[in-house]
Amino acid sequence: MTVAVTSPALGKTPMSKGAVGGPIFIGGPDRCGKTTLQAFLVSHPNIWISAVGSNMWTYFYDRYGYLGKPANFERCLRAMLHYKHVKFLQPDADRIRRDFACGEATYARLFALFQQHCAERAGKPRWGDQTGLVERYAGQILAAYPGAKILHMVRDPRDRYEASISLWPKGKGRAGGATARWLYSVRLAKRNLQRFPDSYMIVQFEKLIGETEKTLRRVCEFLEEEFTPAMLTMEGAPAFRDALEKNAKGATRHSPLSTDFIGGFRSKINKRELHFMQLYAGREMQEFGYQLEPIRFSAGDWLFFSLFDFPANLARKLAWRGVEAAQQAFPRLVPRPISSGKVVRA
Repeated sequence: MTVAVTSPALGKTPMSKGAVGGPIFIGGPDRCGKTTLQAFLVSHPNIWISAVGSNMWTYFYDRYGYLGKPANFERCLRAMLHYKHVKFLQPDADRIRRDFACGEATYARLFALFQQHCAERAGKPRWGDQTGLVERYAGQILAAYPGAKILHMVRDPRDRYEASISLWPKGKGRAGGATARWLYSVRLAKRNLQRFPDSYMIVQFEKLIGETEKTLRRVCEFLEEEFTPAMLTMEGAPAFRDALEKNAKGATRHSPLSTDFIGGFRSKINKRELHFMQLYAGREMQEFGYQLEPIRFSAGDWLFFSLFDFPANLARKLAWRGVEAAQQAFPRLVPRPISSGKVVRA
């Protein structure tokens, strides 16, 4: 069975002119197309979404206690202002303090102020955010923001892994961690789509590339916005569009995407890692329409896989899932660490 790229929310009519919908969140693991979708959406006249994921929910949600206490609020705000992804939004700290004092003392409201101020400066009525694995917080987000919509990007885990190690070749998780992350994300996608059918939509990266206009029209219908042709050429994200055109054969000004982004794993991922990924994620991959690659091992390959690759990647898979569970359940006791390179020192 193939998981549908859309949700039952489709079929609604676009909002009337002048109406403003709720915020838009783009989720999914790293290297799955979130920034690509952001570039399309920010080219819409009504929508502002930062090109850099804020990761506010990931690193700051529920970490500093009740924000109605001034000391807790200041600790949280200070930490956020020292995080490079938040600094990218060019926040006005004094305005945030003033505006926050005028309403509910919640994390969701604090996070929204950063994004709302940016959207105002851009002259756009509707704000959004892209954050890796923000699907963890779907329930909290949809409860906090009336009319919010979540777009969940899904990509073939083998291509996602190939893109990830190309960018971070020294990554420690390897195929085991990549498999755990992808399974965690797509299982949340299916669960959230069942729980929130009118507010949640799965968008497959391959459909975005192969059926760009059709997919964007479906996305706009889900968001209750009018589709505009400017989205197709990423007019609102020229730097990202130019980078895509430079790095992909077959891309043109009419369409900056290329099928070069699909199937690259076949020549770049070794077959022992592919076998591990398909062994543990094969069922979910087929649900999303990703065909499994035939793997042929020699006797030596089987021995190496059994003695080294399999136990090492299984340990990485279990370790990633265990750490994720602890961090999600106990954000104050087991906070997600921010890498030193992403922290702005005073």
